[in-house]
Amino acid sequence: MSEAASISGAMAQEAGEASRKGRWRSLSAMAVAFVSDNTESGLVNTLFPVIRQALGLGLDALGLLTSISRFARMIFGPLWSMAADKYGRKRVLFIVTGLWGVWTAAAGFAQDFTQLLILYSIGVIGTVAGEPISNGLLADLFEEEERGKAYGAIRSIGSAGGLILTPLIGQLARVEDGWRYGMYIMGALSLISGILILLFVKEPKQRTMSEGAELARFRLRDVVTLFKTPSFLLLAGMLPFVTSLVLFAFFVTYFVDVRGWETANAAILFTVFMAGFTVSSFLGGFLGDRFDKRFGSNGRVMLMQLYLVAFAAMSYLTLQIDWGRGGVVYVIVFLFGLIGSIGFSGVVLPMVSAIVPPELSATAFALLFSLIQGLISALLSLALGNLAQTFGLSTVMFWMVTVPYLINAVYWFLFYRFYPRDVAAQQARAVAQ
Repeated sequence: MSEAASISGAMAQEAGEASRKGRWRSLSAMAVAFVSDNTESGLVNTLFPVIRQALGLGLDALGLLTSISRFARMIFGPLWSMAADKYGRKRVLFIVTGLWGVWTAAAGFAQDFTQLLILYSIGVIGTVAGEPISNGLLADLFEEEERGKAYGAIRSIGSAGGLILTPLIGQLARVEDGWRYGMYIMGALSLISGILILLFVKEPKQRTMSEGAELARFRLRDVVTLFKTPSFLLLAGMLPFVTSLVLFAFFVTYFVDVRGWETANAAILFTVFMAGFTVSSFLGGFLGDRFDKRFGSNGRVMLMQLYLVAFAAMSYLTLQIDWGRGGVVYVIVFLFGLIGSIGFSGVVLPMVSAIVPPELSATAFALLFSLIQGLISALLSLALGNLAQTFGLSTVMFWMVTVPYLINAVYWFLFYRFYPRDVAAQQARAVAQ
């Protein structure tokens, strides 16, 4: 290796270390963007009962609006990831989570469903970029032993923001045209999150397998390579059974239509769920790291199966039993939320990082959670909205949420055979470089 190359490598290493020193500050700034993006997409879900009344819509309209954000996630998530790799992840985050908020604000001026659909669709094209880009940044900012905590922390902070914003947004249901004000507020929050990204996110040099290798980026040709890893193929195969995204979209409307709650009160109940969900993200990161340390590579698989069975049980207790409107229902919903994020933050995200080479991480995250999960959740949202019109939300929730999670718990037995091998193979590749 030449002296110039050695100096260049040392400088790059120092720059990466400097960036990682501010990793928690960077994570916090990106988490604010998570709050903005998630609440923007959740605003329609929270206020749909009053939007439905104002514009004369049916449940299928909620399914369509929800599916739009999922299709956008599928199509534009990978495209934004490629743009971020080419033009800089921090720069692209500023545009799509910050400046793009003007489209959300514009949706507040919609006079009919067609206008709302068009403006909302343009808005969500930007909001879907935050998660895959941020996940790639976290993989570069944090070492493997801290990634469970990092993924759990960013999801928890994002969820905590929902604890404040969701009930406030829900109270707008009591105000004439309150949903419009919600759109204006979320557009402004997007702009604020973009400013925070500019100020506090320090973008590290993307990690490579060896000096001089290509930078990590989303590349279509890497998709074939990823699917040669059995555990990655299994992770893609389990995504059709992860139906919680559909549940979240219909949560408020479920309690309005099935249990007879007012929209504002149902939004508060959803906030209680999010309170549990916030703790769940931290809990998942902690438990995932502990199970991995205690039981080795199979530890995360064990935790995932426990989580899936618990989620199925709590979804049944929450949605199929009428607990009235007293304190008991709030306890049940909180416990449901407390389980909600354990599997994703404590198992799935760290597993991807453990089996995928660093230079393929951007492709892996975008492919799994933008392209594949985006398509699946979009189709499920359309199906749930239309099926609910015929069979009712309660019946559809049982067959499209509770049952798939039980099936998924059995499916995860396949990981015991392949995941330890794939982790060992990736560790061997890293040592060989």
